[in-house]
Amino acid sequence: MDAAEALTLLMSPRGRVDPYPTYERLRGYGPVIEAAPAYYVVTGYAEADEILRDPRFGVLDDALRDQFWPGWRESPAVTSISRSMLRTNPPDHSRMRRLASGAFTPRRVAALREVVAAQAGELVDAMCERGRAGEPVDFMTEFAYPLPVGVICALLGVPAADRPLFRRWAADLTGVLEPEITPAELAVADRGAGELSAYFAELVTARRRVPADDLTTALVQAHDADGARLSGDELLANLVVLLVAGFETTTNLLGNGLVVLLRHPGQADALRARPDLAPGYVEEVLRYDSPVQLTSRLGTAPATVGGVELPAGSWALLLLGAANRDPRRYPEPARFDPWRAQQQPLSFGAGPHYCLGAGLARLEAQVAFPLLLRRLPDLALAGEPRHRTRLTLRGYDTLPVRVGAVAPGTDRGTPAGRRPGTP
Repeated sequence: MDAAEALTLLMSPRGRVDPYPTYERLRGYGPVIEAAPAYYVVTGYAEADEILRDPRFGVLDDALRDQFWPGWRESPAVTSISRSMLRTNPPDHSRMRRLASGAFTPRRVAALREVVAAQAGELVDAMCERGRAGEPVDFMTEFAYPLPVGVICALLGVPAADRPLFRRWAADLTGVLEPEITPAELAVADRGAGELSAYFAELVTARRRVPADDLTTALVQAHDADGARLSGDELLANLVVLLVAGFETTTNLLGNGLVVLLRHPGQADALRARPDLAPGYVEEVLRYDSPVQLTSRLGTAPATVGGVELPAGSWALLLLGAANRDPRRYPEPARFDPWRAQQQPLSFGAGPHYCLGAGLARLEAQVAFPLLLRRLPDLALAGEPRHRTRLTLRGYDTLPVRVGAVAPGTDRGTPAGRRPGTP
């Protein structure tokens, strides 16, 4: 199997469900592979990190997209994503990111720990109630989705009653992030983009009438005070991206991480006994089975990466999931080892597009895993989890578990004297 054939396998439904064997086949051709003229696949950690930080490489913004995808403006999904910070380069990217970054400072994220613990405790209560007679419970539906969506919706000021709407809409829209998409899949993504944009247009109108202490109000006021800081299209696009990115990645992190822990009972026992080890566990889950498997960059000037010359106009597909298992950086990369001396996975990217909500995603996982293991010591898989047939955003569609007995005397993860509640 040559590199082009391996890449074709990776993009197939079978290759997407378990990409790691294919990553290793591609790695055999080197850390930077020319898969086609001006099209490069990157499997090496150092090389992917270099490209993510190098200003000669950018995302596919409007000007570049016009060259490669005539008619892209006819797609609501592509248009919506392209107007956000996710698909813009400096200075527009820096301008938009600055407006939202205040909600994700380390101090503000740390202040959310008690809120996240309270929400997680309530979700475990609900799982126990639903599975008290031994019935399987879908962890993705009952915990992995509602925890992060509740937190990001609280930050944005989305009413709690509306939160169930977003799972399907986001799943539809994020199809556009895949490296290959069929016309039928694009139509589904367009539908999701339309529903999300319509929802946030109504929320923006409501916040103009009655401002609130939330991120939506802050962005609306930035737009209304000076349209040059944030246009109307950018306002809606960034609200959509903040919502979707705020839970899609974390939902997958929680699902992927729980499966890893349940399949490594010794490691789970250690974390149950020592919750302070959670940061290392979360970093290793991010490395071992990343919720984000790839991203891409376009070279705007010639560059040499990993000894390979990439001319201007080169398209680089960065396989983050492969880079996180690069044996040059991580000895025995296929082994789950929370005590690795060196972690820093590329799951949240690097450079100017480093994930704005990475700290929040880490916090939610650091709270959730010890809480689940402590309160549900007999938690176990109740069947084979089913992966989504996505490559960019890797996670489970369903994850059946049995909650088993609840540990006696365990609290709900809420500090003494505080009443559990949602943000």
